[in-house]
Amino acid sequence: MSISKIADENTDVLDTGRRALFRNLGIGAAGVAAGAAGLSLSATPARAAIDEDAAILNFALNLEYLEANFYSLAVTGEALPRKLTTGRTIDGTVTGGSMVPFQSTTIQQYARNIYVDERQHVEFLRDALGEGNYVGQPKIDLQDSFTTLAVAAGLIQQGQTFNPFADETSFLLGAYIFEDVGVTAYHGALTLITNSAYLNAAGGIMAVEAYHAGTIRSLLAAAGAGVETDEISKLRAKLSGASDDQGILRPNGMLNIAPTDTNALAYTRTARQVLNVVYGAPGATSGLFYPKGMATL
Repeated sequence: MSISKIADENTDVLDTGRRALFRNLGIGAAGVAAGAAGLSLSATPARAAIDEDAAILNFALNLEYLEANFYSLAVTGEALPRKLTTGRTIDGTVTGGSMVPFQSTTIQQYARNIYVDERQHVEFLRDALGEGNYVGQPKIDLQDSFTTLAVAAGLIQQGQTFNPFADETSFLLGAYIFEDVGVTAYHGALTLITNSAYLNAAGGIMAVEAYHAGTIRSLLAAAGAGVETDEISKLRAKLSGASDDQGILRPNGMLNIAPTDTNALAYTRTARQVLNVVYGAPGATSGLFYPKGMATL
């Protein structure tokens, strides 16, 4: 059975779960969509809050498009199907990516698991926002972006290329770039969300992204890629403009499964800090993984 078929079957099962979630929270999918569009809300502050919540979920959807396509290509050799990329904005193409020649059954199985999760995150956010209220997939670069980042991090020299789909270790390093950023992005959004259905969804997705990040970190530690992850983390912290990142090696030589502050809390990033990382430059409006910027309504 193909991986795409597995994802489709899992989606069929989870469709019922998504509807149940909104029903249990007292806000049907149609109600969420209406709220996102600002319909049937007489109070301006309430409407503004709902609009802001929808904007936050659409921001998250942009990140999920990136992650889902990365894993989809690594596992299936194909980008997300068009039925999952259309929206109120024009759906963009994905450049780069190919099936990874996995050698380890364990790593391949983890990659498949994460692929299904990320695809379902895309489907979930689109369902939560409702038809007509979610952005289409922006143009995504999974080719030149990695080389640019690898050069900036000092992993390779100018003129060399870095292909995260070439082998298992390269794939894990590519995944490492995304997963930690996703955790910090969701953590930063949680305090801004007012709608209980949206907050529940964001918290649940953040937890799954944290599981993914811990798994990727563990696999990279086993592969002996501590120096590479440290350099990537230093670059992300520099772009973010804060001490909000750590590699998998601590100064005392201990392995680091979770980047945390002095209270063992996950780091948090603002939307601007996340954009600095995924665009590759502070204050940029596009670049790196999003050549034309993230999609907005």
